[in-house]
Amino acid sequence: MTYQLNFPALWPYLPQLLSGLWVTIMLAAVATVGGIAIGICGAAVRSSRYGLPGRVWGLYVELIRNTPFVVQLFFIVFGLPALGLKLTAGEAALLAMLVNLGAYSTEIIRAGIQVTPKGQWEAGRVLGLSRGQVFLRVVLPPSLERIYPSLVSQCVIVMLGSSVVSQVSYEELTFAGSLIQSRTFLSFEVYLVVTLIYLALSLLMRQVLLRAGRLIFGGGMS
Repeated sequence: MTYQLNFPALWPYLPQLLSGLWVTIMLAAVATVGGIAIGICGAAVRSSRYGLPGRVWGLYVELIRNTPFVVQLFFIVFGLPALGLKLTAGEAALLAMLVNLGAYSTEIIRAGIQVTPKGQWEAGRVLGLSRGQVFLRVVLPPSLERIYPSLVSQCVIVMLGSSVVSQVSYEELTFAGSLIQSRTFLSFEVYLVVTLIYLALSLLMRQVLLRAGRLIFGGGMS
């Protein structure tokens, strides 16, 4: 039995595929910026002298890191409405990605902070800076530089995980691929194209973020 590939049959559906790709890119971009911001705040809280906020944030981190992303997404989509909080599929998808990346980036950034020599904290305080100023100006920049490649990898993982949001009918790349497959029955061709797009998007995202890191950190990052 010989299977005849029929990639030309997918051309009429190119706009739908590009639309889904754009949604995925926007989700990844907003989740990356927001998730890293949450991670910085979380690392600051967990590194602070105040025990209760750190323990509460630590509980959030452990909850997210030890549960599947799809369960987190379903809880936001189907569980929160029971509490009176109704979100659109897009809002729920973005919130799930932010919460997920925020938890992972908290621990990645905190790991960079933990290896910071105590002398840097002390030097900042000697200069008359507050603890918050020491964190933002003295401790955080080199800490981010140390863990930046790991942070980039986590951002790429979360972008790839966005394919799960197709389960709540959000029209991103995987949803577009599934819709095209249901209309053409060209499963091999459709999912091969979707796979290659995700591969290209992952490689491009990694390179863009690494180059941005080299600009931010003055070219010192390996």
